[in-house]
Amino acid sequence: MTQETIFWGIHAGRNGEAEPLFEKENVIALGWKKIGNLSRLKTREEFKQQYEQVYPQAKAGAIPIHAGILYRFVYEMKNGDVVIFPRKLSREIWIGKVVGEYKYEPQYDYPHLRKVEWLKKYPRTRFSQGALYEIGSAMTFFQVKSFAEEFAAAIEQKEFISVVLEEEAIGLVADDIEQQSRDFVLKQINQKLKGHALAEFVAHLLNLMRYKTKVSEPGPDRGIDIVAYKDDLGVEPPVILVQVKSGEGEVDEATASELCGKVSEKDFGLFVSVGGFSKRARDFCFGKRNLKLIDGDELVGLVYKYYDRLDGKYKGIFPLRKVYIPETLSE
Repeated sequence: MTQETIFWGIHAGRNGEAEPLFEKENVIALGWKKIGNLSRLKTREEFKQQYEQVYPQAKAGAIPIHAGILYRFVYEMKNGDVVIFPRKLSREIWIGKVVGEYKYEPQYDYPHLRKVEWLKKYPRTRFSQGALYEIGSAMTFFQVKSFAEEFAAAIEQKEFISVVLEEEAIGLVADDIEQQSRDFVLKQINQKLKGHALAEFVAHLLNLMRYKTKVSEPGPDRGIDIVAYKDDLGVEPPVILVQVKSGEGEVDEATASELCGKVSEKDFGLFVSVGGFSKRARDFCFGKRNLKLIDGDELVGLVYKYYDRLDGKYKGIFPLRKVYIPETLSE
């Protein structure tokens, strides 16, 4: 391998649909069949315009990402570059060398092709956890950077000792997965649960905690969005008065103080703000025994805690699945 050799990773469809094509024809390939022959497009801007024209329902943020993938596949990947292909069906890692320019073959469901020479095939256990994580990218086609040396050593059948200990790599992977998951849930809350919808969701969480709830009607509510109580009649203290704020902006001290003024000594105030609270607001509430603040991160924690019991419509907003991640033993 030369210093100029670039390492690429590629997936063969969500469930490995294109893997037989990769194996039988000695190629790597991309989908997006409706976009047609890409060789007539020359610039990134042309790729974006064509993608937007062919896929008018595509989200604005996805257009430059997908168009960029196609552009790199056609123009940035060069003959002699290395491609890493994590094969789903056999749980193997295939390593090959690009030996052909871009070709368009419309008879295939994955019609955008590059010829490759498959050099090595290894079980996944051959590679470090960090390397496996890098090639497990959510992207269809991407550049491999952090663990390129490990894959280069595998081509030459050499042992490779990473400067990052395996246990440290596992910890980094686990932390990254957890952070990405929390970011996803918080983003869904911001995008799908705004205003009154967030109040209804918080009330649902309180119901799962065995509270009875009454949610204010949409519109002006004088600051109280939910009233929660333990008894069926709602007359036994403490009653929980809940104010909910969606969006990314922090709650300031004045707004927190308004809620505090509505809470009697025998009741309890709860302020849920997805965007969090200013330092002055937190300082104001600190030490007040009957006032609690919940920010976006804590709200995500409640989503995790009660996820198995969430109503189906909320599980649809937060489509999550449980996975097991190795636990590191050292501090």
